[in-house]
Amino acid sequence: MSEGARRSVSLYAAGVRVVAGRELKAYFTSPVAYAYAAVFLVVSCSAFMNDFFLRSVAELGAYFERLPFLLLAFGPTITMGVWAQEYAHGTVEFILTLPLTAGQIVLGKYLAAVAYYVLTLAGTLPLVAMVVSLGEPDLGQIAAAYVGAGLLGALFIAFGMFLSSLTRDQIVAFVLAALVGFLYVFTGHELVVAVLDGLAPAWQTGTRMYTYVSALPHYQTFVRGAIGLADSAYFLLLSAFYLWLNCLVLYRRRC
Repeated sequence: MSEGARRSVSLYAAGVRVVAGRELKAYFTSPVAYAYAAVFLVVSCSAFMNDFFLRSVAELGAYFERLPFLLLAFGPTITMGVWAQEYAHGTVEFILTLPLTAGQIVLGKYLAAVAYYVLTLAGTLPLVAMVVSLGEPDLGQIAAAYVGAGLLGALFIAFGMFLSSLTRDQIVAFVLAALVGFLYVFTGHELVVAVLDGLAPAWQTGTRMYTYVSALPHYQTFVRGAIGLADSAYFLLLSAFYLWLNCLVLYRRRC
């Protein structure tokens, strides 16, 4: 890589860090963000503990199986104000005057939101310590499940940010993100697949949605302990697509 190219990359990364730092500071100075994280951890861990005592099996499969459904609520709470709040407060005009590209701004906000999600998810690590102390779980499978949980959350944040960029109303942004999340999760549920296939047997709509749209089968591969290239590419490419759409919205607004 030439000196000029390295300099360009360094300047681009510096701009992303500026935005990400601003957003992270906003997360950790807001009591609302702590409240969201606390509620998520209490609900998710309580549900797991209830199942754990009923089944008496030292593994975290039940936690990760429920996580996509919990993200239907938690994901939109992270992203609903990313852009809608900027619009409502009029601060988006200030952001657009910064000597930064749309990609730097979007990527900085995205990385900050993903960091907040990952730190919240890290709050479940005591569950890992608990099952290790009580049994001999497959740590490789648990690690793969955490990778899948991170990728799934990153996808939720990507489309949630894009939808937040379309409205100045946080409630609208929340509802839209929840609906899209519902699509990605429930099209992978076996009962939904069966119902959709039953409505139009010739079209096999449910099976097609499960194969080509749903995030659930890709996520479940990680939960089973496998980190597949195709499944990773699904999350990474789809997240990148929504970030690109977000950049387009911001670029059009700047113009």
